[in-house]
Amino acid sequence: MQLYKAAKELNTTIAELVARLETRGIKKRKHSFENLTEEEYKIAQELFARPEAKPAAPKSQPLRSEVPQLQRTPEPKVETTLKEKPEAPAPAAAKPTAPTAVPQAQVSHAAAAQVVAPAPPKPQAEVKTAVLEKPAPPPLPTRPLVPRPPVVTILGHVDHGKTTLLDYIRKTHVAASEAGGITQSIGAYQVEYKNKKITFIDTPGHKAFANMRARGAQVTDIAVLVVAADDGIMEQTREAISHVRVAKVPIIVAINKIDKPTASVQRVKEQLAREGLTPEDWGGETITVPISALTGQGVDDLLEMILLVAELQELKADPQALPRGVVIESSLDAARGPVATVIVQDGTLRERDIIVCHTAYGRIRALLDDRGRRVGEAGPGSAVQVLGLSEVPGAGERFEVMTNLVEAKRLVESRLEELRRKRFEKTRRTIQDILQQQAQAKTRVLQIILKADSAGCLEAARNELKNITVESVQLEFLHEGVGNVNESDVLLASTAKDAVIIGFRAGIDDKAAKLADQEGVPIRLYDVIYQLTDDVKRALQGLVAPQIREAKIGEAEVRRIFKIPNVGTVAGCYVRDGYVLREARVRVKRNDTVIFDGALASLKHLDKDEKKIEKDKECGIKIAGFEKIEEGDILEFYTREVVKGF
Repeated sequence: MQLYKAAKELNTTIAELVARLETRGIKKRKHSFENLTEEEYKIAQELFARPEAKPAAPKSQPLRSEVPQLQRTPEPKVETTLKEKPEAPAPAAAKPTAPTAVPQAQVSHAAAAQVVAPAPPKPQAEVKTAVLEKPAPPPLPTRPLVPRPPVVTILGHVDHGKTTLLDYIRKTHVAASEAGGITQSIGAYQVEYKNKKITFIDTPGHKAFANMRARGAQVTDIAVLVVAADDGIMEQTREAISHVRVAKVPIIVAINKIDKPTASVQRVKEQLAREGLTPEDWGGETITVPISALTGQGVDDLLEMILLVAELQELKADPQALPRGVVIESSLDAARGPVATVIVQDGTLRERDIIVCHTAYGRIRALLDDRGRRVGEAGPGSAVQVLGLSEVPGAGERFEVMTNLVEAKRLVESRLEELRRKRFEKTRRTIQDILQQQAQAKTRVLQIILKADSAGCLEAARNELKNITVESVQLEFLHEGVGNVNESDVLLASTAKDAVIIGFRAGIDDKAAKLADQEGVPIRLYDVIYQLTDDVKRALQGLVAPQIREAKIGEAEVRRIFKIPNVGTVAGCYVRDGYVLREARVRVKRNDTVIFDGALASLKHLDKDEKKIEKDKECGIKIAGFEKIEEGDILEFYTREVVKGF
């Protein structure tokens, strides 16, 4: 019988069942779907059938029913405990001494005094019993942690049914109000199932919002990966798997659209196994639940699995602590100003609290739930919108609550100053930097994100890299994919912190290149396989040669052609982006095809030689060794620089 079914039948929790079985020497189960043998189940029945299994209940009841006896007998012991004198039992016979014991108990334990206050005769016995258990004055008691709702992130490929699944769970229709039926920003929603709350984060599935998906994976307790049974695993599904693995959270796979005639649950499970997510019913550790988000088939089973996994994680928080959490999404509303959607991880967030979120701060004007209703407070695991910040915070930023608005402003100003300073200092790290930071470890790990222009090239590069062996250094593939290096790859590498991106016959998107510079993520691009393997091997051995990196600086359009005797062809150009440098190199593009790559012979404005021409200005350009330039050609200017290390 499966573990979670046994817990249900015995009317207990999975954690309690596992703990009881461990006392009998039965190995600890890690997953709710693991099976108990018949013998183990019989032992469990015996354990939970015993009336003495919970001895605490009978103890507490006689305590109050026998108060008159306790008032007479424990008094000598109380005096012994408090005064630590052997002659203390003598006054016990005199009843007037009983009232004096109460102030002493109040001094030794503040919590006991609260029990004494309502009814003086009875609580005296309880106070004395408490003192007997703790004779020395203890430190202030720590606040007990309470269970909190799990935060669940919905991930997957575009149009695989993530928002439709949440629609069914919430019994509302979100997708109808969103452009194209595709989620345009992260939404956080809280639902209740079997009197237990679950907080869902709906991360966008479209590639354009890869950075928000990466932020969502970092705050979640459980990731639900939605895979369409008719499409199977797609490129963005693999990206989502990589993000969740880096976040190190449990994965539940919801195999959606099983109501379609072309659906194949078996094929999806085979694909999952190839991605390293072997289903539990195949002997693996990944929970899979076939569902139809349209009809609701299997959705209750999915919620049941979410609660079971959350129960095994024992998620708890302190609702009385200073509130802290994470921003899931933010925007600037014309009427309400900066609006941030946050997940509260600890404490209770209330209106009028002073909140600081990186470089944004302010006093909370209002808290709104996922249906737009105003709420007074939000406890651990809740998702709310916050109004009242000074500016729009970034998605993924952490927030905290402070007690003084002036101190909050000072903190933000110091952070802004630190950002200004770091902006000029931050550079891309090298593999040597990464490995030196791991120098204390016996075995160092280099995490690789591998991209290629085709599946064949990807397989070839992966196989070659796997054959590289360097003592005390291991290669770990975080993600592999076909296509150019994009923002999602850079975000994944920056999240992993010790990762490098390698492209084989693949390019890099402009936005990804800028983000890599900001985050300090190393990227290497290769066209020849042996150069790739040689460089990685040399890098692991600390012997890599410097690489030449190109940086685009500007772009100009050829508007007129001048034929000048003894000079040649000069192009009259308009600089439409960036700037032009005399020492820069130039690519001539015609119909988006590069027809020449070389250097400038001259750069002039009117009749004057110039070293630099800024954007929106006209200039005359002579290209060394190229005379076949035409009107309408696009000139792309770039510089080359040496990048040391890998």
